[in-house]
Amino acid sequence: MKKIVTIVAVVMGLVVAGNSVKAQSKIGVISLQELIPTMPEYKKADTALNDYQNALGQQFDDMRREFSEQDSLLNSKDTLKYTKAQLELKKKNLSDMYIKLQGFQQQSQQMYQQKQQELIAPIQKKAVDAVNTVAKENGYGYVITKEALLVSPPADDLLPLVKKKLGIK
Repeated sequence: MKKIVTIVAVVMGLVVAGNSVKAQSKIGVISLQELIPTMPEYKKADTALNDYQNALGQQFDDMRREFSEQDSLLNSKDTLKYTKAQLELKKKNLSDMYIKLQGFQQQSQQMYQQKQQELIAPIQKKAVDAVNTVAKENGYGYVITKEALLVSPPADDLLPLVKKKLGIK
């Protein structure tokens, strides 16, 4: 008899706990891809990122131009004035320039991605923090990004609330 009472008490406790958990499981959705570009910090970061990308592109163009000039020089008739040793050295330098040029292309992509992460990460953190604050203030147990879902149950869009929290119109 004691076992039955204990089992019934545990089951009742689970049912009550389940109902209280179910009551707090409001679902909200948000699109961070829509929110982040509207933030004023993003516009500044995007401009800085474009400037950085242009600087990398300019540096690559300068290196490519220098390579082309050296290549043209080695393929011209002016090479007759150089000794065989000088020509070999110039060809080696040209080969080294080519390798450096290829390496810079890959390195610049990595540098760009690193700069992008450096500039965008704090903005993303601010957006996520605002979403967390809005979710807590409004009793949302779950907030899911719209981009992650193909099909979802009805949920509240938190974008207007988060924009208001961040002071974005």
